[in-house]
Amino acid sequence: MEFGCWTFAWDLEIGIWNFSKSQMKLTSTIAFALALSAIVSAEDLPRKAKTPRESYPNADVIYDSVTAPDGKRLRTIITKPRHAKGKLPVIFLAGWLSCDSVEAPAGTKDASGLVFRSLARLPQFSLFRVDKQGVGDSEGVCGENDFESELGGYRAAFRALKNYEFIDSNRVFILGISNGGGFAPLVPELDAEPAQVRGYISVGGWAKTWFEHMLEIERRRFALMGKMPAEVTEMMKRAATLYYEWLIKGRGLDDILKEQPQLADLWPEGKDHTHLYGRPLAFYQQLQKLNLAAAWSRVTAPTYALRGEFDWIMSREDHQLIAAYVSANGGDAYAYEVPKTGHTFQHYLSLADAFKGKEAPFDPKVIGLLTDWLMKEGVTHED
Repeated sequence: MEFGCWTFAWDLEIGIWNFSKSQMKLTSTIAFALALSAIVSAEDLPRKAKTPRESYPNADVIYDSVTAPDGKRLRTIITKPRHAKGKLPVIFLAGWLSCDSVEAPAGTKDASGLVFRSLARLPQFSLFRVDKQGVGDSEGVCGENDFESELGGYRAAFRALKNYEFIDSNRVFILGISNGGGFAPLVPELDAEPAQVRGYISVGGWAKTWFEHMLEIERRRFALMGKMPAEVTEMMKRAATLYYEWLIKGRGLDDILKEQPQLADLWPEGKDHTHLYGRPLAFYQQLQKLNLAAAWSRVTAPTYALRGEFDWIMSREDHQLIAAYVSANGGDAYAYEVPKTGHTFQHYLSLADAFKGKEAPFDPKVIGLLTDWLMKEGVTHED
């Protein structure tokens, strides 16, 4: 497709796709055997998606699975450059909050999918993705799955990196997106695991408490809905009560609204009092218990914190805090606000368009931001 052609040309310009004719003609018995074994393994987890599996001209795609601590089998999608020699650094994805798959079939128009398809074609890296419980081919029900179970799945996937002979599990670059851009440093859990991570990229992440986040996003939401400033302030007084009772005191939403019915119109999901943004309420009460400032303050690996100019979901201060916490611990960290970009990789022309979901044509500059940093830290950087 046109986007893929552009990526290939851009990579040529910076010297990534440098294969000789002999390399291009080389056939790999090992790669064939690996792909064949992956197909057999993947059959253990039934295919639910109706789209064809991902495929690339110069990369093998392995559909495998990992078992989370809750017993659910989760789909993993791993790409291996077909002509790579030796072990490769790996980009490990810590995904978003919503129940959308990380699979990126050919022809996708989704901004994140377009980014994944470009990362999958990098000849210097492997890309490792996992679908959370109940998403894609993975077992479970996403709308009922809490955060602790989801994090357990990411941790199981992280430990599975060592199972692939072409992956250097001591050169991991965690790409955290949205919610994953906040909890990314929690994925390496055991004492020796943080040392496996050579870098973090946080895109649209968060660093405060979830209570603070809810107050900040609600103020932006009310304003973008067209409420007058004085009305926004009055609504925020009630919102502070609602979210304090729910997230700080840990009360059930129905109990809160029965006691204080004047708060009901503030709830983003209307009459659905069991979910928020498609996830169960317990999910967010568990997020509230996290101390992401402490997690990021332990990070010493290079960190690249990105935020879109028109991100109305997360606050501008969050990505700055992530970089500041890592820098204070002696790490090399950098915060950057991407112009005309939304919460993750979407291209918008205004904040109002972002709120309405009115996307402009995808802007591939975001791919360059990621690949340039990955090449610097994962290929040219000397230990």
